[in-house]
Amino acid sequence: MIWPFSLLGSKKSAPPRRRTFQAAGLDRTLADWRASTASIDADIKAGLVRIRNRSRDLCQNNDYARAARRGVVVNVVGRGIKMQAQAKKARGGDANKTVNDAIEAAWEKWQQKENCDAAGMLGFAGIERMIASSIFESGEILIRKIYKPMGNMKIPLALDLIEADLLDETYNEDNLPGGNYVKMGVEKNEWHRPVAYHFLSNHPGESVGWTKTPRRMRVPAKEIFHLFCPERIKQSRGIPWLVSTAIRLHHMKGYEDAEVIAARATACLMGFIQTPAGELQGDDVDAATGERLTEFDSGVFKYLGPGETIEVPDLKRPGGQFDPFMRNMLRGVAVSIGASYERVSGDYSQTNYSSSRLSLNDERDFWRVIQAWLIENFHQPLFKEWLDLAVLANEVSIKDFYTNEANYIYPRWTARGWTWVDPAREVSAGIAAVRAGFTTQSEIVAQGGGDFEENMIQRARELKLAKQLGIVYDTDPAQVDGKGSAQALAAAASVVDPPAGKGE
Repeated sequence: MIWPFSLLGSKKSAPPRRRTFQAAGLDRTLADWRASTASIDADIKAGLVRIRNRSRDLCQNNDYARAARRGVVVNVVGRGIKMQAQAKKARGGDANKTVNDAIEAAWEKWQQKENCDAAGMLGFAGIERMIASSIFESGEILIRKIYKPMGNMKIPLALDLIEADLLDETYNEDNLPGGNYVKMGVEKNEWHRPVAYHFLSNHPGESVGWTKTPRRMRVPAKEIFHLFCPERIKQSRGIPWLVSTAIRLHHMKGYEDAEVIAARATACLMGFIQTPAGELQGDDVDAATGERLTEFDSGVFKYLGPGETIEVPDLKRPGGQFDPFMRNMLRGVAVSIGASYERVSGDYSQTNYSSSRLSLNDERDFWRVIQAWLIENFHQPLFKEWLDLAVLANEVSIKDFYTNEANYIYPRWTARGWTWVDPAREVSAGIAAVRAGFTTQSEIVAQGGGDFEENMIQRARELKLAKQLGIVYDTDPAQVDGKGSAQALAAAASVVDPPAGKGE
């Protein structure tokens, strides 16, 4: 076959290949988009100190940043995360109440500030709140385990809280003996697992004359809790939660201050007096400065000179767009940190039941994630080591602890819950869900931050006492069915005066 010359001739140039992802484009609208190719540690190292300092400044001086930090602390920790021992008997699988009570009593005693805090300043709930606050504000916190008894307990364990500034971010080494390396004060092995932390002996920002020159000291990783929420793989240091919205908050504060100053200036400016061209003279001129004398007194009428007129400027500050603009900016702040707009702004003027419910549900899901992370990375490993030391110190007596350790080291942790937006609706919905088998009473109680077993025990005590005193409550399902005390009175009357044909 003879092919036409036109088909055998020079090849046409292939059309330019289109990029599959528009975000990889290089057109003029994306020319200013310069994304980093650095590792997460390289990005953090370049700006860690400045970001942390600016985040702290916002939390100290910006109302919305302070509200956001307070919201994180209150919602993640609140009054503290509760521990309930779950040891079971060897036979039957029932709860071992004697051992569980002993563990809980020792844990409760150890949580006192003189026992659990090496500095003796914070109870355990206070330590939990400081953890949440520091992770939000500084991006991380370090806690050293001190293996010696404190206060009035024999358990050789206390906690020493360490600010992130003391973990020497300037110390970086590539080749240490054994193949380890150091990134921003964190020493890791070949698998990138922390093996030690390099701390400064005192805070680098301490006032001159208070301390000696800082020196570096190495602490094994097994003695340290390094708590931060990693955002990328093998991340070595934590990032403040305000990192993506810090500039927005800073500019918002500047804009708000400018509007306040403008409003004050507007309130002081009554108007302008226009005069015919010419020099100022007479009693209206200050001899020392040559400036026109003016005064403003309430309830006083003034007469103008010949040819003078008054112009009252219309300076409306802040303008009508101030509120919508600030609301829109605050929504961006709230989205950045995972909180609701209402939580950050304190503005509930534009919410109803449905919108509040959706907003709170989304927010609370995020708080539960942080609670679970905190329990997994701090509470559970701490409790396991604490119980081991408590048994060794004979603060808790468990005969088969070392042969059946798994039966004792996994308690139930109950984080704080939340009250209902509309109790009438949500209680009814909970009752319907339990009856339909979609959930359990324990789950409903846990959502409110309570413990079902404790509730049942306390409820049994209340009902027993009420029965002894002859009191019938409308909330006692064994006595009433919704008709209240009238039903109980009718039942009592039928016993005293039974219907005809019944009784003796």
